[in-house]
Order: sequence, then structure tokens, then C-alpha cells
Amino acid sequence: MSQPSPLITTHQLAAILADPNLRLYDCTTYNEPVPPGSDVPYRAVPGDKSFAAGHIPGADFLDLQGEFSDTSSQQFFMMPGVAQLEAAFGRHGADASKTIVLYSIGTMMWSTRFWWMLRSLGVDALVLDGGFDKWKEEGRPIETGAPKGYPATTFKATPRAGCFVDKATVMSRIGDPSTVIVNALGPQFHSGLEPSRYGRPGRVPGSVNVSAATLVNPDRTLTTLADAEAKFAAQGVTRDKDVILYCGGGISATIDLLMLAQLGYDKLTLYDASMGEWARDPSLPIETD
Repeated sequence: MSQPSPLITTHQLAAILADPNLRLYDCTTYNEPVPPGSDVPYRAVPGDKSFAAGHIPGADFLDLQGEFSDTSSQQFFMMPGVAQLEAAFGRHGADASKTIVLYSIGTMMWSTRFWWMLRSLGVDALVLDGGFDKWKEEGRPIETGAPKGYPATTFKATPRAGCFVDKATVMSRIGDPSTVIVNALGPQFHSGLEPSRYGRPGRVPGSVNVSAATLVNPDRTLTTLADAEAKFAAQGVTRDKDVILYCGGGISATIDLLMLAQLGYDKLTLYDASMGEWARDPSLPIETD
């Protein structure tokens, strides 16, 4: 049974742009390359410059790594404590009473990551289907300059249990027939046939592959629910199973999570540290073709 869609179209957003209850956020980050042999897989650069160059009118900017992640962690983008998130979302004027719309540039995975984070805090948000790219291609209005921001609020989380798991939980579920572990990276990385920027090539043993890229149309909107359902079903992802999603850094897998949530799957979780942790820990098993 499909659920109310967490997606909003460019047409629908344009219709509510003047709504004082709207809280619209550009969530873009860029993963820039680092020299070979670096101890990090990429450099996380906030999209504040691309925001200043052009954004949807009225939007604010959210810096995922700088404000909304655990900066003490070796991995980028790790979920921080609830208090840090309450303070950060509050500074940006978000709370459960607002219509929260998230978008990003180039790929929707940055906005779907914030959608999953907010969901874990008990707050439902909407993701702009096709992101800023679709908005711009349609010739809709664009504003430049730094964010003006929204009035601060008191953001109160009501955390939902089980939205994130760690490596010990993943390890304990390998080979468990009631669980399916899904890798959202591309097939070349799932197979282990191409080198990985995260460390050892390969995958969590027994995991299946539903690449986030296969759920996205050429215009950067997400595929139909029927197509997504078929792709997950072909890999043995069924509603009766606990579904653990992972990718490289817990970002692109949230595209899979958004599609599964729309399809009515309710036993969903994200291995937050993903291959950024798993591939670098020689005590953990890895599988290749």
C-alpha cells in the first residue's frame, strides 16, 4: 500500500511560494575529489556559493556537514545528537508546524538525506522532485545572494526509533533470512570490480544492489512507484523483511529509502556510516564478485 508522497512537484511548490508557513531549504553539498592516498574519500564542500549564484526565491541554505553532522566523527555526514539538530533546525526557522520543503542541485540525494534525518526526529518534510535543476530548466523565478533566513523557532524533536543502525547491527543481520541488506551504490562498486574511494572494494556480504541512480529519470525526477517496486522486488526486497540500506556515506541510500517509504515499506533503516566505515575496517567481512 503506497503512502502519501513526500515529494512535491515544481508546479506545486510555485503555487505555495508566498505561503508564510513555507520553510524552503537548499541542502546542496559537493563531494570534491582529494589526492590519491588521502585518508578521506572526498572533501565535503557546502553549496553556499552555488546558492548565492541562484536559488528558489525565499529559500534558506542548510550546511549538512558544517551544522547538521557529527563533526567529531571520522566519517562525513554522520547523524549528530538530537540536541545539536534541534538547535540547528531551530536556528533556521524549522519546526513541525511548518511546511518544510527541501531541494538540492545536481542530485536529490542531499535533500532526501535531510528528509530522512527529519523523519527520524518525528518531523515530516517534502522533497522537491527534480530539485533546483528542474525548477531552473522550467524558467521559474530565481533569486541570488546570501540567504536572508527565517525567524528562529524552538524545534522540538520526537525521535522515531530504528532509523539508523551501526556496523554491529549490520554484522548481526548478515545471513538473517528476515533481513535484506541493500547497497545503493552503482553496480561497478557493488561487484567490487572497480576500486573504491572508501577503502577495500566490494560490499557487505549477502547484500543486494538497487543503485540509487537507477531510481532517477534523465530530468532528475524520481522514477515511478511501479518501476521502483519492480526493481526492489527483483532483488528480493519485500515488505515482510527488515530492510537495511547503505551506500558510501549514508547519502544516496536515502533516495532508495524515500522510494521504499512511498511504497509503504515500514521496516526501514539506514547504516549511517556505510562503506566509509565498513570498507576501512579490516575486522569486517567484505564480498566481491
